[in-house]
Amino acid sequence: MRNLIIFIVVVVVIQRWDDISRVFSSSPSMMDVTSEVEASEGQVILYATKWCGYCKKARKLMRKNNIDFVEFDIESSKEARAQYDRLGGNGVPLLLVNGELIQGYNAGKILRAYQGSE
Repeated sequence: MRNLIIFIVVVVVIQRWDDISRVFSSSPSMMDVTSEVEASEGQVILYATKWCGYCKKARKLMRKNNIDFVEFDIESSKEARAQYDRLGGNGVPLLLVNGELIQGYNAGKILRAYQGSE
């Protein structure tokens, strides 16, 4: 019975290793996106995936309106995924526009949040 409990604990630790390491890591190399965005007016950050159709629409909208943005792929970058999780991401796209969090694709909301900085 004791061996089974140890085995279960080991499996859980392995599965949640990224979450556990974030708790104990204070790596100065990890970018704090929220403070970066709040400090810089006009900055837009897009958390996305390559396959997401609404992410593609968000990219197209921003390019069409000459909105500079930084994109993070939450599937290919552990740091991007950690930032996305900290922001309460619950689907893609997730955008930070001048410190305003926008969940999902909403062209009007994106443009209003961006134009509020001009």
